Amino acid sequence: MFTRILTSALFAGAAAGLIAALLQLYFVQPVLLHAELYEGGDLVHFGTESTVSAIQDLGGIDLVRDGLSTFFTMLVYCGYALMLVALMSLAEARGAVISARTGIVWGIAGFVAVHLAPGFTLAPEVPGVAAADVYARQVWWFSTVAATGVALWLIAFVRNWISYGIAAILLLAPHVIGAPEPEVFTGPVPTELGALFAARAFGVGMAAWALVGCFAGHFWSSQTATEAAPRTA
Repeated sequence: MFTRILTSALFAGAAAGLIAALLQLYFVQPVLLHAELYEGGDLVHFGTESTVSAIQDLGGIDLVRDGLSTFFTMLVYCGYALMLVALMSLAEARGAVISARTGIVWGIAGFVAVHLAPGFTLAPEVPGVAAADVYARQVWWFSTVAATGVALWLIAFVRNWISYGIAAILLLAPHVIGAPEPEVFTGPVPTELGALFAARAFGVGMAAWALVGCFAGHFWSSQTATEAAPRTA
């Protein structure tokens, strides 16, 4: 069982992580590089003249940086896939059907838990914006992910009014409590750039999670079918 989980997760995570890294390099990284110019003072969006053009090409290739970014993205998605496949195995034991198609639903649920739910109150941030204490934000983020994940499991597999009520409380509680916020909102980066970064981060995250769910479901169901097939002498 553990070997099946590990193998399925590695294949699914590596494939989805590679695609996610390519999407990030093309869509997200240029926005980050642009924001860093505002953070360093090379660009300004009001008050004085910039020393760098705001429309310059910011998508230059750095093989070391981009290679490391791709490698670590693949590692992260292998971790996500490991959790997803482990949960799939538990769900399958409860009668759930696991396939590439149903895996997409699992992936979207993972996106909701890890990206959308925390981002509803604590949005993805570009460099240079005001932010609260890192530790406090991490505690809130992990708590929100855990609460959302448990809520989605209750909705999907317990299915009674008590579980629905508990799920609703778990989904709402982190946002009612609220994420840590800075005392004042300051920063040199234009709000339009921050909004673009958040939108692209969510878009790439949703695509990557749908893929990791699809791949995880495919590899898990394929290994299940292989083990169930009769062996010939």
